[in-house]
Amino acid sequence: MALFGRAKKPDAAARRRVETWIREAGGYGPDTAMTVSEIVCTDPSCPGTETVVLLFPPGEKTGALKIAGALAALSEADVAAAFGRDRP
Repeated sequence: MALFGRAKKPDAAARRRVETWIREAGGYGPDTAMTVSEIVCTDPSCPGTETVVLLFPPGEKTGALKIAGALAALSEADVAAAFGRDRP
């Protein structure tokens, strides 16, 4: 059993699906670049696995959005709830 290693890369279809929901919930068009990543946070105050989104709207500051849960397990409601807070 390996003590260290990389987590399995999230499914490309799941990444595209979440990206679409982020664009819809945040009102971001195709000109906004973004990264959608999955991380495992070992800090006890973290929820464990998180989906982290970096948004690069043209002419604006870079924004970040964290959504508790694995990328492939997220629902459209999870993404919408994350935008219920301040827009990144």
